Amino acid sequence: MAASDEMSRLSERAKEAENRIAAAKTQARDRLEQDVQQARQQTQARAEKLRSDATTGADNLQKSWNDHVAQVRSRIDARKAQHDAKVAERDAQDAEDYAVYAIDFAYSAIGEAEYAVLDAVLARLDADTASGATAS
Repeated sequence: MAASDEMSRLSERAKEAENRIAAAKTQARDRLEQDVQQARQQTQARAEKLRSDATTGADNLQKSWNDHVAQVRSRIDARKAQHDAKVAERDAQDAEDYAVYAIDFAYSAIGEAEYAVLDAVLARLDADTASGATAS
């Protein structure tokens, strides 16, 4: 799947999460608990898929941002200097693969953010309920 298609999928997922969070503020507690549980399960499933699909180079997400930027700049400089079509094709494929991986990572992060916000809404609902019960 092309990176532009993946970006569209990411945008749609972000909008979906935004809509679910907005709706959560007016949902009944039981429905909200179901949504929180579903978001948790989906996030866990997506994280497991990302872990199983991750390539060797992508496994090391703990590298600092500065190292990442240095690698990208190094690849750009190397690409400018090279003239071998096979190497250029391999570099292009690596760059496309990394772009798709980064989109998948962002997609998973949106799911995690959705879960966190839904859980926060549920916690606020519990706090408000408890506050009302102690005021009586």
